[in-house]
Amino acid sequence: MNTTRRRFLKTTAGAALAAPAATRAANLNGRGQHACIGVGGMGWNDFNKFKSHGKTEVVAICDVDSNRLAKASREVPDARTYSDWRELMAKEGDRIDSVNVTVPDHMHFPIASSAVHLGKHVYCQKPLCHDVAEVRLLTEATRKAGVKTQLGTQAAAGNGDRTFVHWVKSGVIGKIRRVVLCSNRPGAIKSYRFVGPRPEKPEKAPDHLNWGLWTGTAPVRPYAPSIYHPSKWRSWLDFGTGWSGDIGCHVFDATWKALGLTAPRTVSARVQESWKQSKIRRGDTWPQSDHITWVFPGTRMTEKDEITVEWFDGLFYPPDDVQALVPTKPYPPESAMLIGTEGAIILPNGQMPTLLPPEKFKSVQAPKLEPRDHYHHFCDAIHGTARNESYFEQTGPMTEAILLGTVAIRTPDTLLKWDAEKMAITNNSAANNLLSRKYRKGWSVAGF
Repeated sequence: MNTTRRRFLKTTAGAALAAPAATRAANLNGRGQHACIGVGGMGWNDFNKFKSHGKTEVVAICDVDSNRLAKASREVPDARTYSDWRELMAKEGDRIDSVNVTVPDHMHFPIASSAVHLGKHVYCQKPLCHDVAEVRLLTEATRKAGVKTQLGTQAAAGNGDRTFVHWVKSGVIGKIRRVVLCSNRPGAIKSYRFVGPRPEKPEKAPDHLNWGLWTGTAPVRPYAPSIYHPSKWRSWLDFGTGWSGDIGCHVFDATWKALGLTAPRTVSARVQESWKQSKIRRGDTWPQSDHITWVFPGTRMTEKDEITVEWFDGLFYPPDDVQALVPTKPYPPESAMLIGTEGAIILPNGQMPTLLPPEKFKSVQAPKLEPRDHYHHFCDAIHGTARNESYFEQTGPMTEAILLGTVAIRTPDTLLKWDAEKMAITNNSAANNLLSRKYRKGWSVAGF
């Protein structure tokens, strides 16, 4: 690559901190020029979604895995290809309008932030960033830049989430007194959550994978097959944000909007005992099961001036009295339950909500909503024809709260007090130090 990291940051991101939203590429009455960063796994889905929008043209693609890059290139042979996103930004800065960031969590902020500071519209997969401090800075940069943004909470555009928000805001179940979120997806622990330890002997990365670029801002780790790329990176502290960080944005999103939540006052967590008692596991991986509790200021939608929100995942399940509210079994394994003064509502992730008890609400009709595609709605917003659901200024504060939960996981059985204005955990210095991380030498981001 001809453009070094230092030169790139100096000439693009660093300069843009003083003058965000500096450039746009195309006439937005024509086809928007889009770059896909990360085209494997979920990135393959994202790539195809953007490619299918009638006013969007994928003109650049990037992936550290040459096999994945070649596969995408066969679909858009005229698109320019890159293995290093920094080179893409440097060379495409005046030729693209938007990017999507579909890479492991630890690289979300440097890529998305650089794009925002270049004045590019950004679609970013969840969670928005790896750390709380990154989320705050990216949200503020987006506000200043005035670009269109979208977090990858695909169900937010669906009729299920939108009906849920409509019913709750309309007061169908009264004032909300309890919130229970969960992700107890069958088989997920075995399939996706790795317990370690790291391999004793390093292996050479395959020729098609640039392991140094994949590792990016994270500490140098020896390559090992199967436990990082392509699937289990979410289990590692270095790269992912655990199950709550991965799925939390999906399950929390409609509740956050329906209640109009703001920053929490406190957060705490309990975790599985085997993880808590293992120094090696606590230093490397996320637990396979956890239970997070936030206390938020009340809103006009809540019964009291505070509202407790609980998250259960892995082998920690919602309480029996909550599960008993659902007449059919099993209890939806990935869902949001709101209990109000007049009834309850449950929203299985990606499905339609159900009012409880069903017989009480059988006359309540779902609102008539026009169909939406989450990705296309973002593209439409770029063209000024829509207001998309999951823009960063809205989803940023929610992601902060979710990632505060991951801080609580790493300091279990401790009530953490949060001062959102100061962006500080005020009663625990060890937890406060987990709000950000040091990037590997050579990967620092200007202004961060």
